[in-house]
This record gives sequence, structure tokens and C-alpha cells, in this order.
Amino acid sequence: MTDVDLAAAIAVGAGRILVAARHDALLTGRRLGDLGDSLAQDWIAGVLAAHRPKDAVLSEEATDSRARLDAQRVWIIDPLDGTREYAAGTADWAVHVALTVNGQPTDCAVSLPERGEVFRTDTVDTPAHAAGALVMSRFGGSYESMWVAARLGLRAIVMGSAGAKAMAVVRGDADAYIHGSGQYEWDNCAPVGVARAAGLHCSRLDGSPLRYNRPSPYMSDFLICRPELAEPILRSLAEIV
Repeated sequence: MTDVDLAAAIAVGAGRILVAARHDALLTGRRLGDLGDSLAQDWIAGVLAAHRPKDAVLSEEATDSRARLDAQRVWIIDPLDGTREYAAGTADWAVHVALTVNGQPTDCAVSLPERGEVFRTDTVDTPAHAAGALVMSRFGGSYESMWVAARLGLRAIVMGSAGAKAMAVVRGDADAYIHGSGQYEWDNCAPVGVARAAGLHCSRLDGSPLRYNRPSPYMSDFLICRPELAEPILRSLAEIV
């Protein structure tokens, strides 16, 4: 199995486990969210140990090991991106699986299980047409995203989960995803890998490149957008960041 085939199989398989855990709404809320995080993490860890035992892993739901800093190949995983949305019964949640080599995502997959979609680096295409929209959090858009939306005349599409937002840009439902309020590497590594493969622009809000497998996995900001919008968005952001 190739690395991208494995990434996609993990993203789809974990998604099926998470959907099954919602069966008949027997569990809901915090209890469902905690169980989902645990189930997906344990299954993904077992699969990677079986199929890529020599690779390092950085996961939201596992204890971090500094040994990953000396590894060329590191899997960066979010077993359940959007736990709050998942626990609330919405469809805006995802599974992120990314293989990074020397700090860059190479073979990645993002699944949106409730939508029956999986996006992988070897099959995505550049969205054909601009949508005239920008994705924002359902809990309120960041100052940066609101600023750019006003400057460029982009309407707001509201949704949860970083993966769901990023894949809305990959799908072509939106033109940009601007995040300025802080995330961790597992929140955006796989989405960035997929977005890059689709020909989209990905960077920090100041235009500098994104790097992964850093000593601290915290990442303060990032941008995913259509390539023709990168310059006007970055120019607009330079006024405030």
C-alpha cells in the first residue's frame, strides 16, 4: 500500500468508526465527543504501528514524543477534527491524516464522513470557478477574515471544523480560508497538503511558508486560497498583521 493509499484508508476507516459511534444517538454531547476522540486515536495508532512501524507520529490525542524531531517521516494526525460539531450531531467534522517528509506534507487525506467525501493528494483538482466566498467559523469570523471579506467583497460561508472549511475551498464552494486565532499542526497539516495538491495557495498570513514537525506544534495563523487571490489577500492582510 502506498503512503497516500494508506492515508486515505485511515481517514475513511476512522470516519466509519466515528459514524458508527453515533448510532441511534445512543450517546450525545461531551460523552460522545470524548469517546470519538479515543476510538479514532486508538484505531489509527494501531494501523500506523502495523503498517508504518518505523515512522514517527504527532497526534492531537496522543502524548507528544520529542523523538519525532529527529525523524524525516512523521505522520501528523487529527483523529477527529471538530469534536464539538461531531458531538452536537452536525456534519461539519473531519479526519485528518498527513505524512510529512522533512517538515512538508506529502501524502495526505481528509475525510468528511457525514458527507461521504474523501480528499487525497493524488486525486484532487484545482476548482474550476471562483465562488466569491470566504469560509468562517460558525462561532464568529476572525478579525483577519472579516477584514479581507470586506476589502475583497467576499460573502461569508459559516461552518465548523478546520477540515470542513479547508475542503470547502478545495471543492470550490469557497475561495479562501483565513485563520488568525491559532491552531495546532494537526488542525491544518493534512488540509494544507490536500490544498497544495489541488493547486491552491497555502502560507502564513504574512506570506511566509508553512513548516511542520516543529518543536512546538502550535501554529498561530495560516491562509488557504485560490492562487489568483493570494496577492490581493496578502496585500490586504499586510495592512493589519
